[in-house]
Amino acid sequence: MNLIKARETVDNLLSDYRLAKKSCIDAHEKLIKAEDRLVYIEEAQQVAQCVAQQIQQRVHNEIAGVVSRCLEAIFYEDNYGFKILFDRKRGRTDAVLILTKDEHEIIDPLNYDSGAVCEIAALALRVSCLIMSKPHLRKLLILDEPFKALSAQYYERVRLLLDGLSEDFGIQIIMVTHNPKLQTGKVIEL
Repeated sequence: MNLIKARETVDNLLSDYRLAKKSCIDAHEKLIKAEDRLVYIEEAQQVAQCVAQQIQQRVHNEIAGVVSRCLEAIFYEDNYGFKILFDRKRGRTDAVLILTKDEHEIIDPLNYDSGAVCEIAALALRVSCLIMSKPHLRKLLILDEPFKALSAQYYERVRLLLDGLSEDFGIQIIMVTHNPKLQTGKVIEL
């Protein structure tokens, strides 16, 4: 009797062993497939990151180009600049907008100088949004009493800048102003 029980126990253990071995082989095959998929996923992630960097660079060049052009048109005797830093954290990318003067970052641009630099940069950012919008929007920019922080010495430069932006980018600008020195194009008095 002991021999029969021992045989049953050995058969059960052999069956358990074969089942465990098959499970181990199946798990190993799944691991190999998962490792292969991981390689493909990592390659796809690298491609996506490369494309994202190219898009970010293109966006930076287009936006920074317009903002720098506007800042240089008004404040050409000063060395103002603009750049965008793309900060990637936890799978998300934030764009940090930075104004510079003489290659140094302006820490608090709203309280730096008179705020005129921020007004011009804000105008340029709105123009950039119109130019780059998808689907393309009607290129219409409405300004209501703009350039309040701007000194009178820059009014002529602003008029020339607005004319140039309108001409170069096909933007229609409607500006409400009481300042006759800022009037340009067709003037309608109410």
